[in-house]
Amino acid sequence: MSHGTNRFFRLRADGIDLFVRLTPKSAMDRLEGIETSADGRSYLKARVRAVPENGAANRALERLVAKALDVPASAVSVVAGGTARLKTLRVLGDPAALTKRIDTPGTPAP
Repeated sequence: MSHGTNRFFRLRADGIDLFVRLTPKSAMDRLEGIETSADGRSYLKARVRAVPENGAANRALERLVAKALDVPASAVSVVAGGTARLKTLRVLGDPAALTKRIDTPGTPAP
């Protein structure tokens, strides 16, 4: 997946941070691709069926991203934007391997 110089993720020593725009109460759980906002920031668009109550939508997003990146659900957590549409998710693991999963065509990743 091409993400150019303005990435929707940031490398960390212990994994990556993903920048996500979440739409809850959707018809299905899915990752919809990369979008760039008016201010030039890129983020991954995601939809989940869960409602935004008691963290249900955030947990659904964590599971969706974990499945897409083939990591345990416990490796993905919302670290910023818990009650906002724009969120930062931390994915723990080897940053090079995670980046490769994101960049490899045909991967069920974002």
